[in-house]
Amino acid sequence: QQAAPQQDVSPAEVRALLSDYARLLRLRGERSVLLRREAISALEQMATARAGTGSAPAPASPRSPQRAESPRPTYSEGTPVRSPERTPAPVVATAPAPPSATAVQAPVSNEYEADTRKPQAASVPAIPANQTAAPRAAQTPAAGSKADRLEALRNMVSPCRLCEHLAASRTQTVYGVGNPDCEIMFVGEAPGADEDRKGEPFVGAAGNLLTKMIGAMKLSRDDVYIANVLKCRPDMPVGSSGNRKPTPAEMKTCLPYLKEQISIIKPKVLVALGLTAVEGLRGLAPGSITLSKMRGKFTEFEGIPLMPTFHPAYLLRNQSITEKRKAWEDLLQVMEKVGLPIDDRQRNFFLTPKP
Repeated sequence: QQAAPQQDVSPAEVRALLSDYARLLRLRGERSVLLRREAISALEQMATARAGTGSAPAPASPRSPQRAESPRPTYSEGTPVRSPERTPAPVVATAPAPPSATAVQAPVSNEYEADTRKPQAASVPAIPANQTAAPRAAQTPAAGSKADRLEALRNMVSPCRLCEHLAASRTQTVYGVGNPDCEIMFVGEAPGADEDRKGEPFVGAAGNLLTKMIGAMKLSRDDVYIANVLKCRPDMPVGSSGNRKPTPAEMKTCLPYLKEQISIIKPKVLVALGLTAVEGLRGLAPGSITLSKMRGKFTEFEGIPLMPTFHPAYLLRNQSITEKRKAWEDLLQVMEKVGLPIDDRQRNFFLTPKP
């Protein structure tokens, strides 16, 4: 449902938002939309406003004055309205977004150690008011290399304004990084302040710990792929610091982008970092599950094995050797699932030596 455009919003801006929504529906596989009477009325007002600008001659309308007395069709709420078959309008592709800076990896020890430093809060500059209309992005191609398809999807994500409050407060979208041909893909919940500044997921203190965990698997960040359910940092009240948990509605809106990333990459295993990531991936209500009951056991997402485990931020807060061992046992199962070699030293990480 689209509310009637207000006086300070141009028809072009409304059409841009509707175009964003249409692309999102296509990613979800939907081909029809339910329109309420209010939405139809709003679209009619947009058409009237557009015709009144004189930018193009108004075509003959079935509701011309000669047919003014004809009975007007009515639409019951919830009635599916299908768009007629037509040739799609040409899509103007924006210039590709600059690639994320390559992270410089520090030497990683075989056993990952918790980094107790806390990420610093950052103030997020607002997007200028005259940039409310997002540029049009290229559609995700059905063919081509994985890298090309991921880049095309990145160009679609970058200008997204489906969550206007997030688009207004973000520095940039945080898309994802790593190897498109990976076997293991890590999924978090949402970017934090550090990620919002750099445009790359998991670069703060929790990201440093995740890098060590991946290193303990004898892999690097270049061997895996890392992304979040939400591509924008959740907005914070003015003057507040830290990061907040994304809402179910925010994650549901953004999930089709992550699904498209997963369908392009086709990893052998997904690793969900934290309970919120599991809720976002599975569409579960907050509080309906506990991570303690889900972790350690494979579930499934879109036909791909999914291993829920602790978020690195939790392991930073909880320095218990027992919790570290639980997280490591989850990763050992992931390594076994994809056929990675595991030596005796790896199997004994975080085990208390027997007396």
